[in-house]
Amino acid sequence: MGLMDLAGSLLGGGQDQQGGLMGMVTGLLQQQGGLQGLLGRLNESGLGEQAASWVGRGENLPIGADQIRALLGSDTLQSLASKAGLGHEEAASGLAALLPQVVDKLTPDGQVPQGEPDLLSTLKGLLG
Repeated sequence: MGLMDLAGSLLGGGQDQQGGLMGMVTGLLQQQGGLQGLLGRLNESGLGEQAASWVGRGENLPIGADQIRALLGSDTLQSLASKAGLGHEEAASGLAALLPQVVDKLTPDGQVPQGEPDLLSTLKGLLG
């Protein structure tokens, strides 16, 4: 199952919504300085256990929409949501559902890749 299929099955949204969510995830990764930056921010925010589970080979621990709101702050979340054409709540819920899966897919060997991959190319490759 590709990430777009995953986004659709998790959120029940149409193609536009799914594309908006993936754009939001990509924007978040870029804004945080890539995968390393995002994982660092998660650790700093007390969400290191969740982040480690997404990178590792075991089960992904969930993250809630409230945790996403606390992690990003309302201004950042609203900015990402607006660019994706989504509402604030829809964006928080969508990121909570999709972010663990994206990080998991970006770390297939249970480790953060050395060097930053081209996130757009990597995410496009995962969509198939």
